[in-house]
Amino acid sequence: MKVRINQRKKMKNLFKCTLFVPFFLYMATVMGCSTASTKKTTHTEWCKARYEAAEELFKAKKYGRATERLEEILSTCAGSGYMEQAQFLLAESHFNLEQWIEARGEYGSFIVNFPGSPFAETAEFRKAVSSFNMDYRIDRDESNTTTAMKDFERYLANHPNTPLRDSVNYYYNLLVDRVAEKEFQTGRLYLRMEKPQAAVIYFKEFLETYPKAQRRQEALFLISDAYTDLDQFESARQYLATAQNEAGDNVEVLKRVQKAEEKIVKAEEAYEKRLKKESEKKRLQKEEKNLAN
Repeated sequence: MKVRINQRKKMKNLFKCTLFVPFFLYMATVMGCSTASTKKTTHTEWCKARYEAAEELFKAKKYGRATERLEEILSTCAGSGYMEQAQFLLAESHFNLEQWIEARGEYGSFIVNFPGSPFAETAEFRKAVSSFNMDYRIDRDESNTTTAMKDFERYLANHPNTPLRDSVNYYYNLLVDRVAEKEFQTGRLYLRMEKPQAAVIYFKEFLETYPKAQRRQEALFLISDAYTDLDQFESARQYLATAQNEAGDNVEVLKRVQKAEEKIVKAEEAYEKRLKKESEKKRLQKEEKNLAN
């Protein structure tokens, strides 16, 4: 009987131990989870993680997805220390996506918000390049071209010793050619409309205002044509001589000069014939008048 009682006690103790071990493990797990849940991620840590994720997307050239993350950072991470990097990377993302209006806006915001940043000069240059790349058509408003010119002028004023001066000059000269092109096209339009006097006005303005324009040589020939149409042959030859002098040894241009000269000679001959015909007509009218009297 005693043996059975002892066996029952052993079985009871074993059962208690068996229950205690899982219970202990469960409580340990619960307490561990409870401890982990009490450890909250700080705002700065959250912003850091978001920025690093956005930066990885940018490096992987996934610029569209990067912009979404970066915009979220800019709207939620003020004071975290990641605003400067996020703002610049957002502008760079739009730049790489060739979203020029958005890129210019973000670079502009970066310059205003972080003027002392080591990236401020780069941002100002790329802002101007973004302006240069914005939609442009010669038959539309020139505001984008004017904006780009002002952006490059401001950049040089703020960074006179920049190593990018040659690049700035390259872009700026192209912008000048855009403005000059409109003057050139207007002059040519008047010439086609057989309004040589108006064409002369525009071509003269073009040549005086934009002496280094790509269309300069073409304008010299066209203004010579306009003066020829006006029977002002001396002026026509003056501009033709300028084209010849600037052509140097360019055979094609010299051939064109020769053809233009031949055109002037023919126009002179036709003009002389008209003068003689008009003079003869006036003489006959005078004689008829005298006979009538």
